Amino acid sequence: MTKNKQDQKIAPYKIWGENLDKEAIRQMEDACSLPVSVKGALMPDAHQGYGLPIGGVLAVDGAVIPYAVGVDIACRVKMSILDIPFADYEKRRGIFKIALETETRFGVGESFSRPKEHRVMDEDWSFCHHVGSLKNKAWKQLGTSGAGNHFAEFGRLLLENKDLGLEKGEYLALLTHSGSRGAGADIAKHYSALAKRLHPELPKNLNDLAWLDLKSSEGREYWLAMELMGKYSGANHDIIHQGILNHLGAISVLTLENHHNFAWKSQLGSREVIVHRKGATPAGKGVLGVIPGSMASPGFVVRGLGNEASLCSAAHGAGRKMSRTAAIKKFDWSDITQLLVERGVTLISAGIDEAPMAYKCIEAVMDQQKDLVEILARFDPKLVKMAPPDRYARKGRKRK
Repeated sequence: MTKNKQDQKIAPYKIWGENLDKEAIRQMEDACSLPVSVKGALMPDAHQGYGLPIGGVLAVDGAVIPYAVGVDIACRVKMSILDIPFADYEKRRGIFKIALETETRFGVGESFSRPKEHRVMDEDWSFCHHVGSLKNKAWKQLGTSGAGNHFAEFGRLLLENKDLGLEKGEYLALLTHSGSRGAGADIAKHYSALAKRLHPELPKNLNDLAWLDLKSSEGREYWLAMELMGKYSGANHDIIHQGILNHLGAISVLTLENHHNFAWKSQLGSREVIVHRKGATPAGKGVLGVIPGSMASPGFVVRGLGNEASLCSAAHGAGRKMSRTAAIKKFDWSDITQLLVERGVTLISAGIDEAPMAYKCIEAVMDQQKDLVEILARFDPKLVKMAPPDRYARKGRKRK
């Protein structure tokens, strides 16, 4: 153990990456100073967040921290590798564009007038009044995508080996990134506020890291809500992918997906702990995952190496190197358009705060975590849809 200036015990943590955001490191140290903290890790895509930094991994004893899970509970990525040859993409680009535009909706508060059907709505939403009150809202938003860095895109997947059980070559793939929408955000805020009320002793710098004891009714209730949001987030991706595939008359030859912004019960030696991965990808030994870059940079299909020093975790993306506000002030559309043309990317919609230049170099991030994951395939975005800028601007740009 090390000690901070107040002579508090600090749980051990390890940092991956170079020149990380100083505020992210400070947040990681704050998180490791909690009395329930056991071990931490900071991924190479790390940057400042609420409570635990984005890219932060934290193991705690017998508790769950709502803001260490994240505001967008169970945010996840999903990839479907299609039976359509990539060579057909240019010939049918217009059809792919229509599919992305019609089969999901982007932005804060977006919903469908006719709710989609999925078995997740048959789950128990009545275990507490607060979650039950969100069911209708969640149903209307089922199959929609978020704002910010959420996306749906087609691209070229390059397989140079048979590790995924497919022949080597170029494939057309669909990749999506979204989470539990308004219901998840509401649950996060509600239970974080509850945790703060239960821990008035916490100083200001630890306030967003207030926890719920898993033996308490509040802790058990949040855990059930988090797991429900995990199923709901998965259902969102199921609906989006199936809708797009049906639109194209295509099938998926292989599907890959993984959560981030979630908490798992795990073993740390002989001890059970709760591992929070906020903007971090599970990377247990042999576990497959997808780590996307930006709209103009590649993503990677990876296999976890099970590095226990990182609590079997890896980065969940390139990570921001500047805030949304800074990106809006610094870049204009001519900067973005030129880069997209150079990379052969067609952008349907996005906010200027998602400029690729606002993100770290994904290749550098991957190089800095060679001991956490191995790369199995490369994905290059070709047709990208994100939330239109006017919708995101209208709702504000405070969340990271």
